[in-house]
Amino acid sequence: MDKIRKENRYKRILNQIKKLIPKTTDPIAKMSTIAAILHHKFDYFFWTGFYRLIDGELIVSCYQGGVACLILTKHIGVCWAAIDEEKTQIVPDVHKFDGHIVCDSRSTSEIVVPIFKDNVIVAVLDVDSKELDSFDEIDAKYLEKIVRMIFS
Repeated sequence: MDKIRKENRYKRILNQIKKLIPKTTDPIAKMSTIAAILHHKFDYFFWTGFYRLIDGELIVSCYQGGVACLILTKHIGVCWAAIDEEKTQIVPDVHKFDGHIVCDSRSTSEIVVPIFKDNVIVAVLDVDSKELDSFDEIDAKYLEKIVRMIFS
């Protein structure tokens, strides 16, 4: 997908989410809606979901796609890198990411966005693709805007 088309699609999705999620204060309902919308609006989103940080464990939450790893090994993999570094991780080829956790061997690229509540990371948005180099700064920019709406 070219960059202009991608950006325009994200703008439409952002507006759609802005209209839907204020109907509840429940963050799980918001995450469920966000995962469903994103997963079905982008062909290259193979697995789309959230992992929540609960009592020091990163546990799968709302998602779309194949069966997920239930709990991710601490401080290993892309999701934990997003938490440990407190920033979005864009991985063009997961096979070249040291410590990548394989939940589905068909995934080849990934983006993970940390989610903050009161300046503390409480979850991550994790998106996988079956294609190499699927994610870029446009994805990061808009996914970061989208996850900020969960606790606003």
